[in-house]
Amino acid sequence: MPVRQLSPETINRIAAGEVIERPASVVKELVENALDAGATDIEVVTSGGGIALIRVSDNGSGMAAADLALCVERHATSKLSTEDLLDIRTMGFRGEALPSIGSIAHLSITTRLAGSREALAITVDRGVKGPVKPAAHNAGTRVEVRELFSATPARLKFMKSELAENRAISEIVKRIAMAWPAVGFTLTTGERTGLRLNACANDPAGRLERLGRIMGREFMTDAVMLDGAREGVSVSGFAGLPTLNRPDAAMQFLFVNGRPVRDRLLVGAVRAAYGDMLPRGRHPLLALFLDLDPHEVDVNVHPAKTEVRFRDSGAARSLIIGGLRDALARAGHRATVAGGAAALDMLARRGSETGDASAGPNAPLPASRGSGYDRTGWSPQPSRGVPPGYGPGLAEAMQAPLEGFDLPSADTAAGTTPVEPAMRERPLGAARAQLHETYIVAETADGIVIVDQHAAHERLVYERLKTMLAEGGVARQGLLMPEVVELDPDAVDALADASDELAKLGLCLEPFGASSVIVREVPALLGKTDVAGLVKDLAADVLGEGGGLLLMERLEAVASTMACHGSVRAGRRLTPEEMNALLREMEATPKAGQCNHGRPTYVELKRNDIERLFGRR
Repeated sequence: MPVRQLSPETINRIAAGEVIERPASVVKELVENALDAGATDIEVVTSGGGIALIRVSDNGSGMAAADLALCVERHATSKLSTEDLLDIRTMGFRGEALPSIGSIAHLSITTRLAGSREALAITVDRGVKGPVKPAAHNAGTRVEVRELFSATPARLKFMKSELAENRAISEIVKRIAMAWPAVGFTLTTGERTGLRLNACANDPAGRLERLGRIMGREFMTDAVMLDGAREGVSVSGFAGLPTLNRPDAAMQFLFVNGRPVRDRLLVGAVRAAYGDMLPRGRHPLLALFLDLDPHEVDVNVHPAKTEVRFRDSGAARSLIIGGLRDALARAGHRATVAGGAAALDMLARRGSETGDASAGPNAPLPASRGSGYDRTGWSPQPSRGVPPGYGPGLAEAMQAPLEGFDLPSADTAAGTTPVEPAMRERPLGAARAQLHETYIVAETADGIVIVDQHAAHERLVYERLKTMLAEGGVARQGLLMPEVVELDPDAVDALADASDELAKLGLCLEPFGASSVIVREVPALLGKTDVAGLVKDLAADVLGEGGGLLLMERLEAVASTMACHGSVRAGRRLTPEEMNALLREMEATPKAGQCNHGRPTYVELKRNDIERLFGRR
């Protein structure tokens, strides 16, 4: 077969296959064009999942007649000031979007140049370009795409449902809106306006407000700000506390020079930064914005511009890890406020499940045989010594026990030692009780805090071990009688190979025959501990990790297991002084809001929420 030159229409359709994957791709390209035109208000309207109609209107700079005629030609762009493809300072630059869209759909563009009294329009119908004509339009540009993929009907077979396509369009608009808080966005799909974002201030507060509209108010409450720079690369944004997490990474948003991207390097950096603060299989919520010189990043890797390549990937990765760790460390002992709200919701649900369908804080109590309750509710019959609102049956049966119920008892003093007001003002309050020898209940100025003593102390011991490790090693204490621990031969070999690492953490052991090890020293910080249980858990960790982790990561994983064995166990009774000491150390220790396994160490219940639970508000 002889070589022949493809027609411009075929070339455009091939390009469309690379750039236009689905209707959401069209929306992305058109919204980016509007942003490059300086728009401060963008409206997106779709119908039929974007197949029947996509309309993007903006109040940008508009185009003159010559520019309008040229913009639908292939590789014609206003976004490259030079021929340097590494100096990309705009959202789009390839010059393929409009001609590609026009080759597979009916495309019409109506525009009016800022300061001009006339508007102009042009159409491209499945690759056939029309002339520039006068039109009526306000300042800015309106682009309409109808009957998408009508020139390539085979592509329609691969489209998903209208609901799925609308979801993809909404996701694209949301991602772009995150990076442009000073621009207002409106999205209407079908007959419903699904998104309306007013313009916000172009500062951290405005950005957080925009993120909260998209990621939820919960994120706004539990987000910590990060802002750092190194060697010409800066990172900013907001990251959720580790205790605010999800089973997937759908709420992780990464941007490079204002462009939403999906990059494995950046995702890996986020995972490394959170490290031991998240439960296995859980993902944090965050939005990070990386800014650097365009020459240091290649955005021309993928036709849809969703992937990037860094000249110095190590610097970008280390900056993200360092920035996230610093921001989370500044959060100190904070845990998500959603924990308390979730606990109260659970209590409310369980309370309603125990009664009938109408159960609730203000619902009537259920009937009970011989109790004097009335299924229709109480009929107030005030009686001497009986609180108003109680029924006559109960009044007769319990007249004597309730006699004088509204009068004070002989001794109204509290049964516990009074707490200093300053203690109640502390973030974690003053310890008031220990429940089930596991949970510490503390009183704060505006609520209560419930602390899991084992999880909290586990994090404290772990952070001490890491600090000692960073400062040169963990203090050891020799065992009066060395302990022999029996293990599988494979476990003995694994511990022998890791003996140097374990020694840095204060655990000195050596093989003792083919199926046991002898332990001579343990970390002094652990005090009295189950040496055999500790060694067996460490053997399982070392065998499970293999050689895949770096030395420091292996050491920290071992330290986490040690901390679990050296912490205050559930079931141990604590004195008030010990409970308060634990609370004060939590307040002074970074990351104390979650244990080494990522579970929350405490839950805070606000007084207003508790009163609402009991129908007092």
